[in-house]
Amino acid sequence: MQAKNGQMPILVFSGNKKLKTCQSGSRRSGRNYANAVILVVENMINGKVWLRKGREESVLRGHPWIFSGSVQQADPGLADGDWAEVVNSHGKTLGYGHYQRGTITVRMLVRGEESPPPDFWKTRLARALDMRRALNLPEAGTNAFRLVHGEGDGMPGLIIDYYNGVAVVQAHSAGMHRQRHAIADALVQLMGTALQAVYYKSRGTLPVALRAEAADEYLYGHAAVPHCISENNCLFDVNWEEGQKTGFFLDQRENRSWVARHCHNRTVLNTFCYTGGFTLYALKAGALRADSVDVSARALEITKTNLRLNGFDTNHNRCLQADAFDYLETSAGNYDLIILDPPAFAKHRESKHQAVKGYQRLNMLAMKGIKEGGLLATFSCSQVIDRQLFYDTVVSAAVLAGRDIKILHRMGQPPDHPVSAFHPEGEYLKGLILWVG
Repeated sequence: MQAKNGQMPILVFSGNKKLKTCQSGSRRSGRNYANAVILVVENMINGKVWLRKGREESVLRGHPWIFSGSVQQADPGLADGDWAEVVNSHGKTLGYGHYQRGTITVRMLVRGEESPPPDFWKTRLARALDMRRALNLPEAGTNAFRLVHGEGDGMPGLIIDYYNGVAVVQAHSAGMHRQRHAIADALVQLMGTALQAVYYKSRGTLPVALRAEAADEYLYGHAAVPHCISENNCLFDVNWEEGQKTGFFLDQRENRSWVARHCHNRTVLNTFCYTGGFTLYALKAGALRADSVDVSARALEITKTNLRLNGFDTNHNRCLQADAFDYLETSAGNYDLIILDPPAFAKHRESKHQAVKGYQRLNMLAMKGIKEGGLLATFSCSQVIDRQLFYDTVVSAAVLAGRDIKILHRMGQPPDHPVSAFHPEGEYLKGLILWVG
């Protein structure tokens, strides 16, 4: 979009709608917004949410969630995804956020009495981008990273992963779904030529009531899939249109490097391999062989593709379709480094007990079979399993296996997946590298 008479085009949004493009009173259409000024109109606040007496403490401490039990009443006209002004029992404004009927009634985005500024999305996304640049992301050999990590970046309900020129946006709330076009346009304005496309992928993450109306689609530009990325000089094909989550698990980037340090001259087993990330890192680091196990045939095809992409032999480095528990029970003794990176065994507190039993059995099987002096890299991405509980579970597995273990390294999520000090629930990834005697 070009400026007219030297003036900058202005995009005006209300909720999820682009009302108009203003330029000296004229209207224009189009999606080339790289030089536009993006405004959110002031009357976008759709109503108020009143808190019960004494329930404002968590908000004042900076926690981004307001639970339904803290709410005295909400304006009857508020719809899911609306911007709401949050006030205490005396009517004092505490801040603003996205309203949604459910356990979490408001996800806070702005604190204090000042309403969201006109350039809210541009400012908030710029802050997240600046932090990644301070982390040297992207850098030589790595062109994929998490650009927005929900609550950790002050944008609860929003995930954005960047894959070598493509931003994949994932909404976990009605509010972020309704703001998707404003978010995409702010990204284009901020990133310019570094952004080839913005893909929206939220049908599987939105509240059930919204999934029928949500389409996984390009909001800006287009990019062919699979799309090649580089992570610490390892090449991966990423398919955000058909793959899990946004297409790739970026949260294990630094942990893959930690594990790779110990792989030289070892025979490695990577269970729950998905795209083969740990497998490739192990081979790059000089592993004698790295076998990959997954119950999904499709995941194994992705791993094979990535092995070939990096010049590794898929016959010598086997890709085996099997249940990880069953394979460990019969074959763990063939390896002196085993990686356990399962999907979340518990997504809700109700399944916490069963998840602990699953982690315990998985680790016990690996410890029981691994060669003496072998190394075990074990992870949990279940948010409801905290770091101490995971540690206790792994220790109990060692007792059951009758093996001595020593902790060599503790791992977590990388800094582009930040945890807000006011939202400790944002820490979900835990890992240990263990020596097994």
